[in-house]
Parts: sequence; structure tokens; C-alpha cells
Amino acid sequence: MRMLVTGGCGFIGSAFVRIALERGAEVVNLDKLTYAGNPANVADVAGHPRYAFVHGDIADAEVVAEAVAGCDVVVNFAAESHVDRSILDPREFIRTDVEGTATLLAAARAAGVGRFVQVSTDEVYGSIRSGSFRETDPLRPSSPYSASKAGGDLQVVAWHQTYGVDAVITRGSNTFGPRQYPEKLIPLFVTNAFDGQELPVYGDGMQVRDWIFVDDHCEGIWTAMQLGVAGEVYNVGGGHEMPNIAITRRVVELTGCDPALVRHVTDRPGHDRRYSLDTAKLRSLGWAPAHDFGDALRETVEWYRERRDWWEPIKSGDYRAYYEAQYGGR
Repeated sequence: MRMLVTGGCGFIGSAFVRIALERGAEVVNLDKLTYAGNPANVADVAGHPRYAFVHGDIADAEVVAEAVAGCDVVVNFAAESHVDRSILDPREFIRTDVEGTATLLAAARAAGVGRFVQVSTDEVYGSIRSGSFRETDPLRPSSPYSASKAGGDLQVVAWHQTYGVDAVITRGSNTFGPRQYPEKLIPLFVTNAFDGQELPVYGDGMQVRDWIFVDDHCEGIWTAMQLGVAGEVYNVGGGHEMPNIAITRRVVELTGCDPALVRHVTDRPGHDRRYSLDTAKLRSLGWAPAHDFGDALRETVEWYRERRDWWEPIKSGDYRAYYEAQYGGR
């Protein structure tokens, strides 16, 4: 199997690239290398005989057409993916998440690709007070980011309905693990803790998220890719719901930092209160999370403890400017 993996230098995409290579696939990794696309994430497979890297934008039709040629599958991880950044400036999110997805779909159709997998997020559903979202629930995005992802999902649905493109959509819950860019909650707080910097908790910290380890998320995507029904959506959730403040306390415990570093800051606009996914549909295909949350979080913290060489260069320059813009006035 030859597959095009877009955004394969990112956090989840790079983990998926490894799984694909381990299972005998030939992988073409198309990545724009934005701030979150890190070549170090795939440095260990860069010389693999079944791996090729293409530097390019999924919204560039010419680049995409060349990259997708001869591929059996497209797995689209490429996205602008951080809510906070989307609030500061949503324009690039629309270009990548909506226009880029449409460009990929057009190229996949023209190339006769056998299956298109759209990697999406539980945030497209919005917030839920009780119960869990099912794949048939309406989309009610709350942020420019989740709206752009919902727009991409709807492009996939439309191309399946209109042109018969064989496509499935996966919607994952909050994912964590090694190599995650330190703007998301867990890597931000872990690296700040190691540096003796404050841990900025939005509002009261009681926003509930369903957490899944990155390898379990990738396995769910792989299962949907292989066994999912064309035109269907599959939720990929870890089944471990926890308030952000509880995650923060676990980080304090595991890093051994001073609890006084925890600082409650002004909540962000439109902050969803709770996410929860019903994953019965994907589980019916034989998938289930394999990692215990506590063990996986401990493993993740230790990775960041040992890999300062990976994250210290990131937390400078443009990152510092973003961090000050996001948290300095809170």
C-alpha cells in the first residue's frame, strides 16, 4: 500500500507515519513545515527505503497532484489546529482546513485514490453537558478552529455524496504523548513546570476533556481506514474524562514542580465546557484504547524530561512572541 500522509511531521501525523512504515506501507509525507511541523519528529525514519518527504502546502493544487500520484490512500492530518491561535487570527485556518481539504479531495479523485481519510476533532460537535456525542449529532463548532475543521469535514461529506469519493472521517478527542508542540495543555504545562514557569489555567479549570494517548488515536485512525464504511464518521476517544485542573495537578505531581506555579488566568472566549465521545461505532470494528491513562501520562512526562533537546529550541523566538501575546495580558 502506498499512502499520502499530509502533516506527517506534526504530532499525531508523525506517530501515524511510524505505524504505517512498521506495517509495510510506502509513505509519502507532504508537510508545509509550519511552526508545528517539525522534521525532528520523523528524523528516525528519514532514511527509510519506503519513506519520502515532500515539502508543500495542501492548498497548492500542483504540489498535491504530484504527491498523490500513484497513492492508494490519502490520510489528511494537515491542519492549523490550535484554538487559541485561531482566535488571534482565523484566516490561515480557513485556507488550510477548508480550502486545503477541498484541494486534496480534488486531487485524490483525479488520481483514482482508493480511500480518503479525514482526521478531524471532537471539537466540531461543540460542548455537551451530559452524555456523549455520537457521529450522527449535529455540528456546533464554538471557535474559528473547530469551525474550519467542521468545514473540512463537510467538504469530505460533499465529495462523497456528489462524486462518489470513498472517504471516511475520524473525530478524535484530546490527544497527548511525546513530540506534541508545547502550546497544548499537557506539553505546555510539563515544559513550563520543568523550567519553573507558571502554569496558566483558563478560568476555574473545570473544563472537561476526554484524553487519549497518541498511539491509541493512530490505531483508531488505522482501523477506520481499513474497515470503515465509505461515507461514515468514526469517533476516536480515550474514554478518560478529566477536568483541566485535575490534569494540572497530575502534572505538578509528576514533574515535582512547586504547586504555587499554578495560576488561574482569564478564560478564553467561547471555551467549550465539556467534550465526550461515544466510541461504540469504532469499537464495533475491533478497536479499543490499549494504554492506561496514568501510565501514558507518566511516560509522556518522562519523555519531555529527557528530551530537552527537542523542546527547548522550540520555546524561543516566534514561540515566545506568541506566548506573551496569548498569556501576558491575562
